[in-house]
Amino acid sequence: MKANFVINEQPVSIDVEPDTPLLWIVRDHLGLKGTKFGCGVAQCGACIVHLNGKAVHACQVPADALEGTNVETIEGMTDKLGAALKAAWTAEQVPQCGYCQPGMIMNAASLLASNPEPSEEEIAEHMTNICRCGTYPRIIKAIQRAAKEVI
Repeated sequence: MKANFVINEQPVSIDVEPDTPLLWIVRDHLGLKGTKFGCGVAQCGACIVHLNGKAVHACQVPADALEGTNVETIEGMTDKLGAALKAAWTAEQVPQCGYCQPGMIMNAASLLASNPEPSEEEIAEHMTNICRCGTYPRIIKAIQRAAKEVI
């Protein structure tokens, strides 16, 4: 099938099997390596991207659901919120191995887009991504820092 959608503000038309996950389209067909494979069952959050403005697990979105949609990956996070989150991640020294961080930032962006001043509890509730390095306290601080930057 031919999947026609927009990714990071660029239209794409790609021939893939209907059940090909968006994750593999992004990584293997389009060469955008920021989105990571973690578990493949929507539990870890390493593959989170935005689909029509909402955070989704790219490993669970099949190609046949992409027609006419708008996808944003970590590479496309170039707005004020994306810049604030990336800067806060660095300032708070969030990354250790860094593998899960693109999905974390994408999920954090979806939180701040809907709740620009989340409490620590709201952040903890929203951020269901798994970080094997355990940098959760720094992630919370980074989200709070970014929120202050974009208010």
